[in-house]
Amino acid sequence: MAKTFVTIVGATGETGRSVADALVESGSFEITALARPSSVNNKKYDALRARGIKVVGIELAGPENDLVAALSGTEVLISNLPHAAFADQIPLAKAAKKAGVKRFVPSEFALVLPPRGVHLLQDTKTEILETIQLLHLPYTIINVGWWFMAFVPSLASGRTDYLRPSTMPKENFVPGDGEAATSMTDGRDIGRYVVRIIQDPRTLNKKVLATGLVTSVSDLYKQMEEMSGEKIEKVYLPAEELESQILQLRDLVAQGKHDAQTHMMLYWLQYMLSSGVRQDNTPEYAKYLGYVLASDLYPDFKPTTFQQFFREVLDGKARAPYSS
Repeated sequence: MAKTFVTIVGATGETGRSVADALVESGSFEITALARPSSVNNKKYDALRARGIKVVGIELAGPENDLVAALSGTEVLISNLPHAAFADQIPLAKAAKKAGVKRFVPSEFALVLPPRGVHLLQDTKTEILETIQLLHLPYTIINVGWWFMAFVPSLASGRTDYLRPSTMPKENFVPGDGEAATSMTDGRDIGRYVVRIIQDPRTLNKKVLATGLVTSVSDLYKQMEEMSGEKIEKVYLPAEELESQILQLRDLVAQGKHDAQTHMMLYWLQYMLSSGVRQDNTPEYAKYLGYVLASDLYPDFKPTTFQQFFREVLDGKARAPYSS
């Protein structure tokens, strides 16, 4: 059977790593990774080459003809760009259309959200999707809910500290009363879902929710307390507090405060308000928005359970985000 030609942008980030791993393990794809020319020879791209992935240096905001040439022969284009580079997907989509790409998967892989008005990142993602649709470029949107990693708690013993990035709040925040159902997935499963989705004609020009678990934050903390044997100190954030903090942070950004910590806290709180109070991040709301569910498409898919994930965390065997 002929292999599908896939090009990945952002292959060395957290999502890109999961996608690249699964594509390689599948054995069904010829894979190219696009990289900034200045990054082509770094160790992470050397590791991709060692696994049979072709690495091409290209500036996404450079001459369009160069980007079209780099995408020549690509059947599926997957973007895993970080939020700071979302705008680069506009020239990427235009070049993909000219190159004859058959399916573009833009950088989403997050929570189910209303198209506009609730989360700043989703506002931008919606603008990108509108550009894709104006171009008549075939696409698939893939969202996965919260990543399990987002709920690794701070424990008195310090056992989980190795997994908690500096941009993560020190407190164990609980949005609302903690009882809202919310979708979530193990980050390693994202690539496995992508392999299924990009080969499935039923997902072309569709939005897909690929999630391994739907539960409440309160239930997660209860499970983690039982597994760890430690009491988790929680800080509840009611709707009014979330809205107030979001407004303050948006004012800071409007005044020119653009450091990573401010932006990450704003995005974090907007996600919490959306999922924990508005209850947007559910399969039911996803279907209302026109999504198809991976659980319906692939009933044989066995997702990683939260218990499996957290046992690895407690045993010191989980990989810290953005580590090698």
